[in-house]
Amino acid sequence: MSVVEHLAELRSRLVKTMLAIVVGGALCFAFYNPILEVLVQPYQEVTGKNTFYITKPLEGFSARMKVASYGGFLLGSPVVLWQLWRFITPGLHRKEKRFAIPFVVASVLLFVMGAALALVTFPKALDFVVGISGKNVETLFSPAEYITFILRVTIGFGIAFELPILLVFLQLARIITSAQLLGAWRWAVVGVFAAAAIITPSQDPFTLLAMAGPMSIFYFGAVLVGRLLKR
Repeated sequence: MSVVEHLAELRSRLVKTMLAIVVGGALCFAFYNPILEVLVQPYQEVTGKNTFYITKPLEGFSARMKVASYGGFLLGSPVVLWQLWRFITPGLHRKEKRFAIPFVVASVLLFVMGAALALVTFPKALDFVVGISGKNVETLFSPAEYITFILRVTIGFGIAFELPILLVFLQLARIITSAQLLGAWRWAVVGVFAAAAIITPSQDPFTLLAMAGPMSIFYFGAVLVGRLLKR
């Protein structure tokens, strides 16, 4: 393919990706109230309250738009991953192209696992954030700030759990070998914990360990899977 053809292909993939995100966002915008009831559960568990407080006229609309934007990305992620893979496959060998469907399925499953783990551990993170502010501080969250906080944690976990997919792909593409990954495992673990500390907005030890622990295990799992697939 020429450069122009590559750009046309990229434009087509980007348009399909954006359409998937927009459709997902529209669904989340329409079902805002049920989604908010789910998101408010950790807040109610920690503080005993189920009501947010708005101090700005447009903050309610801003909260709804944030649910739509983040939710659109979450719902559209399978299409995003599929379009990404379809853009990459022309540069791969025939044997490597067979991994298209397993790649997308594994990516979606790992993303969902990461998001689910984030929601499970989020009450601990929220409790730590609320408790560290002191006993004489009353917690009154605004919906926009709270929604941004919980959805960033959820998406951050989902993206972090894509690490093994990236490592397996790099091995299949012969960019790096399993021996090199295994030899650098100490630096990799340090890097995983450093990345987890940056990604997690709450900076609490519960969320840090919940993300860095599985990512470290996934690192060694990706080395094993890459070695088996190469054979």
